[in-house]
Amino acid sequence: MPELLQITAALLAGMALGAIYFAGLWWTVKKGLAAQYPAVWFGASFLVRNAFVLAGFYWLAGAEWQRLLVCLAGFIIARFLVAGRIKARGECHAS
Repeated sequence: MPELLQITAALLAGMALGAIYFAGLWWTVKKGLAAQYPAVWFGASFLVRNAFVLAGFYWLAGAEWQRLLVCLAGFIIARFLVAGRIKARGECHAS
């Protein structure tokens, strides 16, 4: 696979991992605050989300630090996209 295609795929995959991670975080916050045992929600969500993302990074990067770095950049980009979407929908009251 050509190098540019690998880098683009790593960026998009990092964005997908980030979208899943941060959307899952937002869902956990919404559900966890209303739950009877919020610590269980937050703890389990933390473990599942982090295991998923770390496994994804490991699998996507292989043995190349450049792909890991690009994947991480995509993850960070997704954080801003998800946060912007949540703010635009009016679900977040933070400034």
